[in-house]
Amino acid sequence: MKKLFSLTLVFAFTLSINAQEGKPFGKVFTNFNHDNDKNEFELKRAYLGYSYKIDDNFSTKITFDVGNNESGSAYTTFLKIASLTWKPMSNTSINMGMIGTKNFKFMENSWGRRYIEKSALDKEKWANSADLGVSLDYKLFENLTLDGQILNGEGYKKTQDADGLMRVGFGGTYKLSNFSIRLFRDIKSCACSDIDQEITTASISYSNNGLNLGFETDMMANSSNIENEDREIMSVYGSYKLSERYTLFGRYDDYTSEGSWDEDGTYAIAGVEAQLTKGVKAAVNVRQTTNENDVKDNALYLNLEYKF
Repeated sequence: MKKLFSLTLVFAFTLSINAQEGKPFGKVFTNFNHDNDKNEFELKRAYLGYSYKIDDNFSTKITFDVGNNESGSAYTTFLKIASLTWKPMSNTSINMGMIGTKNFKFMENSWGRRYIEKSALDKEKWANSADLGVSLDYKLFENLTLDGQILNGEGYKKTQDADGLMRVGFGGTYKLSNFSIRLFRDIKSCACSDIDQEITTASISYSNNGLNLGFETDMMANSSNIENEDREIMSVYGSYKLSERYTLFGRYDDYTSEGSWDEDGTYAIAGVEAQLTKGVKAAVNVRQTTNENDVKDNALYLNLEYKF
């Protein structure tokens, strides 16, 4: 707690000095849930950060992640983003340092409700949201962008392992009218095996007149670098804006595998979201998790996001 307090003081001091030179930001995810006769308040995540435009070609961003992490105590602070962005040309962007990864950002934006639940790949820990490395975005045409990344592969909560093997990925996003389509390929090596773990993702989103729809399929071959340990996730989600304030939303995930994966089954969410004011959202939703067609868990959630 003392470390977190010290971090807050440093952060506040930095903002007071540079308030006119950059942009501070913060975001908090909290909720109340009733789950199998258990009632609980939770503070899931708090993000504090600062972005700064150095000049027309360079910018930087720092984000701290405070939350309930397996690697630490109930509220542990991690440096999630510490990136430098260089734009050598108008259609090219290079990110380096501790950067946001490309694996599921498209689907997370399409789902649009990270404060309620992570996107499928993130939820099942198939990839990390940030890692040490370098990434490239290249706008080939007005409606086609290609991207790639080379990462440590350990995520932002761990250092590079002793083997020093990289995790690489490449993909592309195509936009046509109200549709966006994305393909991405992720390859992770391991010194423990000469077999690579490979993830192939295909996703599509549609948005028009208050209606938003998204679909993704994620296929993992050789899970944990074990041959023929194949798994697949299918996720479909959507929302409909009833008014300026209220939105209906829903999501359905299906998990399957060739072997015995503990997550085989389904996961569903349905609810209504309210925009209380600028930067503040609340949502009431019900969730059901099944395992091989048997009901495993039912829950009622009240989620809240506030940001500046």
